[in-house]
Amino acid sequence: MTAEGARTATRRLAKAAQRLYAVPTTGIRSLPDFLIIGTQRGGTTSLYRYLQQHPCVVPAPLNKGIHYFDTEFGHGPKWYRSHFPTTVLMSIRRKNSGFDRAITGEGSPYYIFHPLAPGRIANLLPRCRAILMLRDPISRAHSHYQHEVARGFEDLSFEEALKREDQRLAGEEERMAGDPSYYSFAHQHHSYIARGMYLRQIQRWQSLFDREQLLIMDSSSFFSDPDAEYRRVLRFLDLPEQSLESYEKMNAHSYDRMSPEALALLRDRFEVPNRALSEHVGHQFNWGA
Repeated sequence: MTAEGARTATRRLAKAAQRLYAVPTTGIRSLPDFLIIGTQRGGTTSLYRYLQQHPCVVPAPLNKGIHYFDTEFGHGPKWYRSHFPTTVLMSIRRKNSGFDRAITGEGSPYYIFHPLAPGRIANLLPRCRAILMLRDPISRAHSHYQHEVARGFEDLSFEEALKREDQRLAGEEERMAGDPSYYSFAHQHHSYIARGMYLRQIQRWQSLFDREQLLIMDSSSFFSDPDAEYRRVLRFLDLPEQSLESYEKMNAHSYDRMSPEALALLRDRFEVPNRALSEHVGHQFNWGA
């Protein structure tokens, strides 16, 4: 069995257990206080694992990413709530934490890019706090591509996939907006450049939430000084600050260097959008290497 097949089998077993126990107990389960909304291949798994180690954080029992507001929305809010800890467990953690505080949350990095997710989140979780980790869009695109190849979802070369992306994604967001049940495989899996156009995604989120509800992080800073950035996240979530003994980098992979042609194409596509992003958020992103 392949690694992807093993993960699929594990998810199926977890969902079966959830149907038997978790779904019938939705009335006594909490909704999330925070979401890690993106970006894919930006360090979201590492951050979620760090937060799990905080005494005031009760993680979603089954997995980090529930994907309710993007690909699983048809299951309904009771299904979503079934993924989170019971109010009894939250109360116990609050008493045992030593800080009289307990929160829960999840991390689904497709939320920031899915055109309908922000509105769905605003309707169900209007006061949630969201964390967005932004990675250099050039290296993010290359990592995303390698991830899709490994999963068997991409058979084009990187250069060809970049050249054909606009064609692959043409009209997909319009179809998603016109039919909320429509699923776009290309939008989720072949959006190497589009996902790196961060400003549009941030503005869509900020049109529905107060700016104070969104923490924007630079992934390069997160990995170069994880302790400082972890503490920054804790302050954002109103949690007591602490340091971890170690900051293991999750889902880290080494890839061959991209071709000069692909690098030049990506630098050209992102030069102006990156400048506009820096001006909007008031942070100079040192990207483009």
